[in-house]
Amino acid sequence: MAIAKTDKFAVPIIISLSIAVPVLVLILMNLPERYNIFGTQSGTFPLFHAVLNGSTALLLMSGYFFMSIKEYKWHRNFMIAAFVLSAVFLVSYVISKISIDPVHYGGEGTIKYIYYFILITHILLSAIIVPLVLFTMYRGLTGQYDKHAKIARWTFPIWLYVAITGVLVYVFMLPYY
Repeated sequence: MAIAKTDKFAVPIIISLSIAVPVLVLILMNLPERYNIFGTQSGTFPLFHAVLNGSTALLLMSGYFFMSIKEYKWHRNFMIAAFVLSAVFLVSYVISKISIDPVHYGGEGTIKYIYYFILITHILLSAIIVPLVLFTMYRGLTGQYDKHAKIARWTFPIWLYVAITGVLVYVFMLPYY
């Protein structure tokens, strides 16, 4: 069976990437020294990341809309575009962690707790979304639509939450860049 053959190749790659990506991000966040290879200001990357996250959220909602009206080619195209923007985000995020010292949140009171709730859930779900997106994309692109639909029920709301909260984290942090 062709699908079983591709699974033997794709599944270990997806699992490996799902482990490697969060580990790499954690390592880079804790570098003792930064290497600002592009000479960027501290707010440059976060603005770019917020634009990518906001655009990803719009693409995800558009893809969901096209799926709901059974326009599957449009659904596929919007979801692939969301995946590409997320991949660009991930590469840019890694570069930003190498380049710029972390900026700390300076808010106080209730807003501080709201910010940290959003930030913590965003970070935790960002790690979870990597394998979900990879498996969902793989199942859809290989024509395994039943499996695709089952995992997409989880992937879509988590991915959308991560994209939207990525923008919210930027808005909260804007005064401190």
